[in-house]
Amino acid sequence: MSTQAAPTSESRPMISLGFDTEPYPMGTHMCFIFNNENERRWVMSQYIQSGLDANEQVCYFVDTMSPEDMKKWMREQGVTLPDELEGRQYSFLEAENTYCPDGTFKVDRMIDTVGEAHYRSIREGYVGARGTGEMTWSTRGHAGSENLAEYECRLNILVRTVPITAVCQYDAQRFDGATLYDILSVHPMMIVHGQVVRNPYYVEPEVFLAGKTAGPQA
Repeated sequence: MSTQAAPTSESRPMISLGFDTEPYPMGTHMCFIFNNENERRWVMSQYIQSGLDANEQVCYFVDTMSPEDMKKWMREQGVTLPDELEGRQYSFLEAENTYCPDGTFKVDRMIDTVGEAHYRSIREGYVGARGTGEMTWSTRGHAGSENLAEYECRLNILVRTVPITAVCQYDAQRFDGATLYDILSVHPMMIVHGQVVRNPYYVEPEVFLAGKTAGPQA
């Protein structure tokens, strides 16, 4: 793990996300609740390309198709993916195997995985890391997947000191309203019509976690 002082939000570099004309601080955590596949393809291809252009390490956790098909899809969208940089500057990995490597979802383990992705990028000479995950894996009943909102919440704590940029993708047709409400509660920023906006439903992680611990009131 890095021994350098953690960067504050004020000291973090501003980066392009590709799909939005405004720059955002490295370490921004966003949700993308979508119901338009063409919009999703455009947003994600721009996000991946801008990360590559900025000399960031980029990782995509794929669930809707195979990693090979995702690479083909990205190239069809105009993303430059040199074969010699695969596994070095960019990776396309199966989401289910990443989030649930032993068939279960463990919040602490995945938080460690995300944090290590940032530290690896620095060790290997990149300016930082960005990632995105297709979250439909969580609808298949894996043990621990009920803790998805806790994981997303704790990512907000992680990125305070480990500035990895993250977009979590949620297909609005695959998640129920209660789940999406929780997901909105734990993302400070959201992508709407190809732009990043501040999420008015966001709940600070300490407040969200305290509410989960307290449980429903009688």
